[in-house]
Amino acid sequence: MAELDLSAGSEGQSADISELLGKEEKRILTTGNAEIDKKIADGLPLGSLILIEGENDTGKSVFTQQIISGSMRNNLRVDLFSTELTTKSFLTQMESMSLDISDFFAWGYIRLFHCHLVEFKWTPDAMNDILERIIMHVKFSNADVAIIDSLTIFTEYTSQEAVLSFLTQAKNICDQGKTILITMHSYAFSDETLTRVRSICDAHLLMMRKLMGDKYVMVLEVVKVRGARKTTGNLVSFEVHPGYGMKIIPVSLAKV
Repeated sequence: MAELDLSAGSEGQSADISELLGKEEKRILTTGNAEIDKKIADGLPLGSLILIEGENDTGKSVFTQQIISGSMRNNLRVDLFSTELTTKSFLTQMESMSLDISDFFAWGYIRLFHCHLVEFKWTPDAMNDILERIIMHVKFSNADVAIIDSLTIFTEYTSQEAVLSFLTQAKNICDQGKTILITMHSYAFSDETLTRVRSICDAHLLMMRKLMGDKYVMVLEVVKVRGARKTTGNLVSFEVHPGYGMKIIPVSLAKV
């Protein structure tokens, strides 16, 4: 059986990123975009289990890439587990959004673990094994933030009880100071299980596509953020522009 390689690291990196950049560490997870952060309770508290939920093409991966960029600016190390992106496609996408993090990647402050392996036999036992490897890696990694994009593929080959157990373990790790961000499609679970998933998480962001005028835009709803600096419940409408990234659209949904 093919194995998920979780051995990549940045051994020998003795200098902290804050020392290299001369920046002061902040205790929030930011997008690096002040306008977007203002809408998500001034940033998501570190030490949180964060769920980004939505259907296909609603901007989940784009938003996580903004989070990665913001994390680099705030001296945070990030491990990204992706079921879609390779190293080349990841760096290309980031650059296309004017979020060039290639230097941080070279220094080892952002690490990518590609989970969709070629000729891998997808079985419940294999999925359970990978989930266990991921959670153990996150627990002992020197990364401050772990991003799993996305959890949906694992739900197709393993039981919902196993995924709930994974999330419970992730929550326990977050209680010790780590920050874990998970993206997931809304259809991945039954309504009852989805309610349980949402309740486990400290923060819940819902991504949607809405018809605004004569075109579709992406909408982010801040459903809840425990320990938020500001009131949640905000709606953020945005578009993704090549060479710019996420661009807020200051149009009320009431006009849709």
